[in-house]
Amino acid sequence: MVTAADPEETRTSVWLTARPAAQARRRSEAPSGLDRERITAATVRLLDAEGLGRFSMRRLAAELGVTAMSLYWYVDTKHDLLELALDRALGELALPAAPDPKPESPPEAGSEAGPGTGPAAWPGRLRVLACGYRKLLVAHPWVAPLTAAYPNIGPHARAFDAALQRLLDATGLAEARRTGAHLAVSYFLHGCGGAARRLPERDFRLALDVLIAGIGGVAGIGGVAGSAAKTA
Repeated sequence: MVTAADPEETRTSVWLTARPAAQARRRSEAPSGLDRERITAATVRLLDAEGLGRFSMRRLAAELGVTAMSLYWYVDTKHDLLELALDRALGELALPAAPDPKPESPPEAGSEAGPGTGPAAWPGRLRVLACGYRKLLVAHPWVAPLTAAYPNIGPHARAFDAALQRLLDATGLAEARRTGAHLAVSYFLHGCGGAARRLPERDFRLALDVLIAGIGGVAGIGGVAGSAAKTA
């Protein structure tokens, strides 16, 4: 099983390694009916069905009806393939649009600002992002250990990180404090990863309320946790 202490932890990420595509090699030797996309999709299905501990290139090859060696036309190692599967799973997460940093005009007397605008928009959207990430971890239990084992710098991982940064940019926090808030949210989400199936939803949401309230308190915005709960 891959863990953060895996002997190959010093390897270069698949996202940082240029590798010639199978099409650039001798066509007579290239396996037919395979490509990275199909292999990665099958990897995700197999990991969901059997778990990370039972995953092997031989099992994957049997699932695809090919030889294990044919897979190495498209990836150099099993670790490369697991990195690709990790990012593919992260691509299932719906990312929230960037909230407005401030309302364009104050609400009229007797009316309420819409839940998607103004400084209060970020707590609800952060809640949606965090709850969506938790659901992803429950659906794919192998994502949490792979996130700890690999750099997690694929395109979908970077998109998630950018979405989180946009939400924090809308909090009104100073830049130095946004960095701390980013770390706090990231550690919170990854820390819940191993307990995603065991942690009751109510407890997770309570912990998330505390985190959001803390960020809002530092930003000088009162009552943000309650506002987030109403818009969730």
